[in-house]
Amino acid sequence: MDRADADIEACCDSVKKKLDCPPVLLQLPYLKEDKLAGVIDVLSLHLVTYGKDGKQLERAELTERSDLEIWTRAMEARRNIIDTISGYNDELAEIVIENDSLDKISTDDVTTGIRKATLSNVVVPVVLGSSYKNIGVQSLMDAIVMYLPSPKEQNGRFQCFEDSLCARAFKVTHDKQKGPLVFMRIYNGSIAKNQKIYNIQQDITEQNNRLYVAYADEFKDVESVGDGNIAVVAGLKRVRSGDLVCSSSGACQKAKTKMLKSLGRKDDATIDDLFGRGAKVPEPVFFCSIEPPSLAAQTALEQALEELQREDPSLRVTHNEETGQTVLAGMGELHLEIIKDRILKEYKVDADLGPLQIAYWESPLERVTNKHTYETKIGTSKQSVTVSLSVNPVGNKEVKRVLRFDKSADASSNIAGIHPKHMVAIKTGVDVGLMHGPKISSPVVNTEVVLHWFEAGRGTSSSMITATVTQLVQKLLRDSGSDILEPIMNLEVVVPDEYLSTILADLSRRRTSVNNVFIRGNSKVVSAHCPLSELKGYSTILRTLSSGTATFTMEFLEYQKMSSVEEEKAVKEVRGF
Repeated sequence: MDRADADIEACCDSVKKKLDCPPVLLQLPYLKEDKLAGVIDVLSLHLVTYGKDGKQLERAELTERSDLEIWTRAMEARRNIIDTISGYNDELAEIVIENDSLDKISTDDVTTGIRKATLSNVVVPVVLGSSYKNIGVQSLMDAIVMYLPSPKEQNGRFQCFEDSLCARAFKVTHDKQKGPLVFMRIYNGSIAKNQKIYNIQQDITEQNNRLYVAYADEFKDVESVGDGNIAVVAGLKRVRSGDLVCSSSGACQKAKTKMLKSLGRKDDATIDDLFGRGAKVPEPVFFCSIEPPSLAAQTALEQALEELQREDPSLRVTHNEETGQTVLAGMGELHLEIIKDRILKEYKVDADLGPLQIAYWESPLERVTNKHTYETKIGTSKQSVTVSLSVNPVGNKEVKRVLRFDKSADASSNIAGIHPKHMVAIKTGVDVGLMHGPKISSPVVNTEVVLHWFEAGRGTSSSMITATVTQLVQKLLRDSGSDILEPIMNLEVVVPDEYLSTILADLSRRRTSVNNVFIRGNSKVVSAHCPLSELKGYSTILRTLSSGTATFTMEFLEYQKMSSVEEEKAVKEVRGF
């Protein structure tokens, strides 16, 4: 609420459209000299004001005599809340009828009605504040406890675990004394100190050594934490943000079987959401190389990147075998700048970042089939591999399984006889082959690889099979040719009216598709789609064009095929010639 373009009405409209149920505004802003100084608690009719850092607050009861204007606004808002909630809660409606007035309803009765309506998903409680000024933090925490459901009051999808543990790791931090700390929301059962837990996403078992409950930045040692609470777990080395954990692999399988049975059919979306890959993280759109300032700092940099990846699933760190460089990929320029700053401040490594590059994709143009045989002799061992594959473009639909099998009679018979160890090597070869496209060595998407035939001589190593499959996939991609796909961003620019025409003129030069221009508060908002390549350094340009008065936000939308002219520019930019 401290932003110049803050608009409560627009926010509530957005909540109503996105969540498809009416918002219930529990607070009103209290302004002092046109700046947010506190909030008006509509239900209790109190004015809550905050100190400079937001930690100290004062509550003052509003009265009709001393605070007529504020009291009148608060009473009107309170009546609207009671009127709305009584339409969804019969008990509150009866209390209103008995009292024959909206003004005589107690705060406890209204709070109970709001909670029941929230649990039924028919209203959304809304509170106000400013994270920058720490205004409204306490009331937000109180509202979470008062109105939001515990896991037991939700739809019961975690009840398939019965009495055993089920928890979601939602945050990972690294403490210099305590080591890695994993914050977990306990959905079901409880977690105990020194308990072994099974990570469903990574298929591994680990044992914690300490258990805490967090009180802001203080941690209290506990022996166990039950459902509905948040546990801080020490001693886990592999758990990442978004992972789902339970007590054992057996408990996981039992829960999965019970869920399938209760659904009465195979619901892949629900099963995959709960037992599958964990939190869905968008693909990175920017990447750059990162190097330590000296060889002596290499180990410290590697440790920093490993820990930061655990904390932030949207950060990707890979090693380019061709150049020997470590590559950092993230969601934007600011994201990577923050990572560099954290490495410097927290790990004391002044890492060097290379120039930012766009994360392009490539997509094959046509179906191509080929067969490849490779024979070699290592010592006295003769190794041979014969494999037949097809690369098949599949448009823009999501491909869950990249490797598919030829279903003809001869092919099915051959594929059925492939040793599981060889099949793993084939899949690895396909994955590696699709990592680098033929034009600019970008990842290849919208593709299926079909296996038609496979033979391997006795004693042929898995690495030989993987290398042969990778070579064939690369050859098929070169024969097929490819289009380059670029990331398109949802862009929103908030700008004063006097600079609107200047900003629109600049956006038109950036291959931008403007969807809408509307009013928000005293500003104009431009909603548009724009290629990410056109937004490099846009924050500096926008400040210059608007004399520092405009702001923008952007988020990834989709990948789109580039025109031949823009594709040529992208190839030149990536290759350098």
